[in-house]
Amino acid sequence: MQNQNQNNPDGQINIELDETTAEGIYSNLAIINHSNTEFVIDYINIMPGVPKAKVKSRIILTPQHAKRLVKALAENISRFENAHGEIKEAEQSPIPLNFGPTGQA
Repeated sequence: MQNQNQNNPDGQINIELDETTAEGIYSNLAIINHSNTEFVIDYINIMPGVPKAKVKSRIILTPQHAKRLVKALAENISRFENAHGEIKEAEQSPIPLNFGPTGQA
């Protein structure tokens, strides 16, 4: 069996991050839809008093990657709370549950 990583024998991946992407996009709402083959996460920045909001970014994941993302987020939240204390959730969501687009991927 051949080594699939012949150009990179130690298995490390070189990831580049350009300046524009490094600035990030603020999001205070995520809408998640799924089909039998993918999960679609739309990130939105909704502002109080503004009746319309645009999707700022869309991430499409396989179900396996979605599950890995949930696990990685849970691990990082646990580490954050161990260092900084429990993250308190708002008692009532400021955004109606029926807000946003619905659909299938």
